[in-house]
Amino acid sequence: MRALVTLSGAVPRVIGDLFKYGLASVAALALDYSLLLTCHRAFGLSYPIAAAIGFSSGLALVYLLSIWFVFEDRRSVRPSLEFSAFMAIGLAGLLITETLMHLFIEYFGLVPELAKLPTSGFVFLFNFVVRRGLLFSRPALRARASA
Repeated sequence: MRALVTLSGAVPRVIGDLFKYGLASVAALALDYSLLLTCHRAFGLSYPIAAAIGFSSGLALVYLLSIWFVFEDRRSVRPSLEFSAFMAIGLAGLLITETLMHLFIEYFGLVPELAKLPTSGFVFLFNFVVRRGLLFSRPALRARASA
């Protein structure tokens, strides 16, 4: 019964985290996209450099929002290690994005605008689940001790 009570308390928290992570992701995407356009169109930077600036800025923003607004627990006490892992998960998400976009466009015949929709949804969930599980949840021993 105790496990059921613990589980029922965890579900609303996960849903709340998912909602807040969605808001943080929208803010990061807005920053990423606006910097991409600004750097490329207004400042004349090449598309790859502008995209890298936008992606990096969005990644930094979603990290800051994740530690300040989204998640209550953190596994790492070393911010540099935590951010490195956060960035590695983001790069894995980028690799998944490229792979799924290629599959949807080349094998299913979708236009990029349509291929981006399921891809974005999948990568959003991937990033949330992996980041929450590896970086922003209580360590197993501490979780058991406080239960």
